[in-house]
Amino acid sequence: MTREEKSIAIENLTAQLAGSNTVYMADISGLDAETTSNLRRACFKAGIKLEVVKNTLLEKAMEASDNNYEDLSTILKGNTAILLSETANAPAKIIKEFRKKSDKPILKGAYINSEIYIGDNLLDSLASLKSKEEVIGEIIGLLQSPAQRVISALKNQFKDEEAA
Repeated sequence: MTREEKSIAIENLTAQLAGSNTVYMADISGLDAETTSNLRRACFKAGIKLEVVKNTLLEKAMEASDNNYEDLSTILKGNTAILLSETANAPAKIIKEFRKKSDKPILKGAYINSEIYIGDNLLDSLASLKSKEEVIGEIIGLLQSPAQRVISALKNQFKDEEAA
């Protein structure tokens, strides 16, 4: 790879990192072609972009980014694939699903909304994170619940007054 090609690759990676608040880094080495293809297909269906990257280029892109990836540079050893998503828990769910059939992919680390997570032991925690839409739905449900009770009580009181 020439110096110019490396520079372009770093710029592309930096732009991808800037465009996503959710970046997972995983080791997918050792997966056969069919399994890798299945993983890519599952990621595509879930709206996740999967890309295998060179560690040195990714490290330089993280340094050039406005986001703070400081501790993630320590996990850039061996093969690294990045999973970029809009939904914080989607990549973790995909990895967890694939781990039912194989010992890979292994989660190296993640950057989610300015928070850094390092280690495969956090996979279950990351998979159980609620998406923004799920949290908003729960809040709306909680806010509607008291109002519905008040309306129901008023209707019942109105019916009781009509009956009397």
